[in-house]
Amino acid sequence: MTFREQLVKSPDGRVVEVATMGDPSGDTVFFHHGTPGSTKTMRAFESLCESGKLFFVTMSRAGYGASSRLEGRNVAAAVDDTRTVLDALGRDSYVALGWSGGGPHALACAALDAPRCVKAVTLASVAPSDVDFDWTEGMGPENLEEFALAKEGGPAYEEYMETTCAFMAEIDKDNVIEMMAGLLPDADREVLADDEARELFATGIRYGFAKTWRGYFDDNVAFLEPWGFDPTTIAVPVALYFGDADLMVPPAHGLWFAGHLPTATAHRHVSEGHLSIYAHHLNEVASDLASAFES
Repeated sequence: MTFREQLVKSPDGRVVEVATMGDPSGDTVFFHHGTPGSTKTMRAFESLCESGKLFFVTMSRAGYGASSRLEGRNVAAAVDDTRTVLDALGRDSYVALGWSGGGPHALACAALDAPRCVKAVTLASVAPSDVDFDWTEGMGPENLEEFALAKEGGPAYEEYMETTCAFMAEIDKDNVIEMMAGLLPDADREVLADDEARELFATGIRYGFAKTWRGYFDDNVAFLEPWGFDPTTIAVPVALYFGDADLMVPPAHGLWFAGHLPTATAHRHVSEGHLSIYAHHLNEVASDLASAFES
């Protein structure tokens, strides 16, 4: 599977790092990586790309990898960059696929870029923070500490993030499980038992910090602020995948979406975690992607 990378200029002069993978004659899937992540995260989805006639496109969100930072961005800001990338590649209709922190960005495309965006598929997506449940309940200790500081903001949070990201910039297949121990249930540890899976996962995270740690910082701030759109107004189909064993994005997030998005179809799997929700349900996800383009 050929993985190609290039740089695209946005209308405001920023650099957007882009990668593609798959059959250019196939239907377009725009992949929004997790938090943290980068274009290289898409390599972990190669088997999904091979499951049908699909052409995968992704970008390092602003501040990740080689992409310029966009200070103060909200979740909706990713839609303009998505359009810029697809225009540069000559692609039109697409499905927005978002994993974890990429989920809200995929939903932004469904809300603000329809009918060009024909469907959104999310894997363990984060919900808005102003919801009617405890947003962090059920998260692992690393996330609890991180978001407690994020809500307070200020110098203490910036110092914490800079230090944390310095460690994450050194993540690899040999230390990834140790570094994320409190966030990995048994189902996710089983996925990472494979050397190649660990390397792909770690590389996607590590490369996100190639130039700065601000992409991760900006993502977290954006999640806790108004998103710039109302997900409950999405009119195109949405497929939600989430697992009850997830320690990064607990199932309450997926259940909120399922109860508030009128076009959503929920795929809840009680034994799955943050990584296994995709790894163990490849055929279901592939079917949801392909169905978007069926006439």
